[in-house]
Amino acid sequence: MEDDGLTRLAVPVGPDDHVRGPSGAPVTLVEYGDFECPYCGIAYGVVKALEQHYGDRLRVVFRSFPLAMHPHAEAAAEAVEFAADAGKFWELHDMLFEHQRALDVRHLLGYARDLGLDSDALANALRDGTYAGIVAERKESGEASGIPGTPAFFLNDVLFEEEATLANFSQAIDYLLEHGSIA
Repeated sequence: MEDDGLTRLAVPVGPDDHVRGPSGAPVTLVEYGDFECPYCGIAYGVVKALEQHYGDRLRVVFRSFPLAMHPHAEAAAEAVEFAADAGKFWELHDMLFEHQRALDVRHLLGYARDLGLDSDALANALRDGTYAGIVAERKESGEASGIPGTPAFFLNDVLFEEEATLANFSQAIDYLLEHGSIA
């Protein structure tokens, strides 16, 4: 394959990814995010609006990329992996972004209870680092893709380098829907 100068997603979307939307959607948006990152919190609202607007034409994938500067990001990322085992990844994902300023372990356990999850089991998993390896794998996939920070987005496997605004995303997605690819 010839180098086209574009930064591409190094790890393709697979069966272990957290996906919302149909597998056959013509546009896939992969986000690398940190639950404690304020810019990711802003982007969360943008992605929700995109999902509503594009419906079945958009598939969204979320991969945790906790940054060391955010003291609760790693535990939040592990908590959503715990929730994924109970089929509640997206419910906790949304709850964490909606309560982004309260992500200490006490709050994480409360959110788990609110979703009907076993908060004692989550506390044990956080203490034991049960999901740390999964979080590390997701972060490594972002590092392999050369992401510059969070949030980072790929549209159909190409790094989206514009500001993560509704207008910028809509313009790119509309282009992809019309032309099928970036190049």
